[in-house]
Amino acid sequence: MARRRNRLLVPEAKEALDCLKCQVIQENTADPNVSCTVNPNDAKYTVAKQVGVPLAKGDNGELTARQAGKVGGRLGGSMVRRLVELAQQQLSEQGQS
Repeated sequence: MARRRNRLLVPEAKEALDCLKCQVIQENTADPNVSCTVNPNDAKYTVAKQVGVPLAKGDNGELTARQAGKVGGRLGGSMVRRLVELAQQQLSEQGQS
């Protein structure tokens, strides 16, 4: 079994990242009623269902790299774009002060 190496560099940021994950999934979903406020980690299952990837809780060893990328790329890529936008906005606000 593979070990998870993903760790937050700033553990205090977990709540804010979970909130961002919820915002991103709500913006990118076809169904406006989708909410992940109960458990933000369920966002990947929502995305998987939308793109037709059979992602299950637990072992997903049968998924291809392409299928896994459809899920992770869509969610993670959107989160990174949003973080870059926020950083650019903060930098422009600091330059105006």
